[in-house]
Amino acid sequence: MKDSHLMRPQTGETLAIDVTPKSAGWQYLGYRIINLTAGGSYRHSTLDTEIALVPLWGSGTLTVGELTYTISRMSVFEELPHVLYVPPGHELEVFTSVSFEFAIGSAPATGKHPVRLFGPDEMKQEVRGGGAATRQVNHILAHPLPAERLILFEVYVPGGAWSGYPPHCHDGYAGSPYLEETYYFRMSPNDGFGFHRNYRIDEDFDESFVVGHADLVLVTKGFHSTAAAPGSNMYFLNFLAGELLDEARGTPPYDDPRYVHLKEDWTGTTIGLPVFE
Repeated sequence: MKDSHLMRPQTGETLAIDVTPKSAGWQYLGYRIINLTAGGSYRHSTLDTEIALVPLWGSGTLTVGELTYTISRMSVFEELPHVLYVPPGHELEVFTSVSFEFAIGSAPATGKHPVRLFGPDEMKQEVRGGGAATRQVNHILAHPLPAERLILFEVYVPGGAWSGYPPHCHDGYAGSPYLEETYYFRMSPNDGFGFHRNYRIDEDFDESFVVGHADLVLVTKGFHSTAAAPGSNMYFLNFLAGELLDEARGTPPYDDPRYVHLKEDWTGTTIGLPVFE
């Protein structure tokens, strides 16, 4: 089971990454990376799930029933996305005349919300943290944007910085909400790298991964945080789904109590250099 929660893309395959609740060993969240070449197409039946499609690179035409949208994105480091939301009981068709790479995440739903294309002007952007834990978080489908279970963020981490700090959890520990989560990484430059850790403080669970361009990490449980190596600017796309419904999707996670004090002063305990003169 070594590295079972780290997935690398299937190079040259249309279905580059495929995560189902069964393959992940959890209950709610499904996730795919689709890579279409010129003239390629993809069809997805939502069945009893809601889905969200996030473009990563290229352009495509999306059709759901009588609704048709054309979306494009130069890259995740150059512009915000449009996000297509599709409720249960629909067929999504995607076609590209050039090339198109995109992510699709799914979660069980009942059909409370209609098909909708969310635009960049609807998405909250914020810079979080401080010091070596400064990063930007874009709420591309998070409360108050409507969905039943799905929660989506895009996060940008400068080289040498940390994200998800203090480490936090949402697995039921200490009363935290239960949410399953995927981290999909892009690096600039492409040969950049970083680190991701999942761990518990009440049991013997601790896993760390070296992550690179187009890798995926599953957060099945535990506190987690991510770091970008110096010179390696990091982007990651988070899909989350679990027990939180509708407005409750805005419920925050639980921070590791050993490090939560850092929110009060991000640089106050940092030593100055040189230590000895």
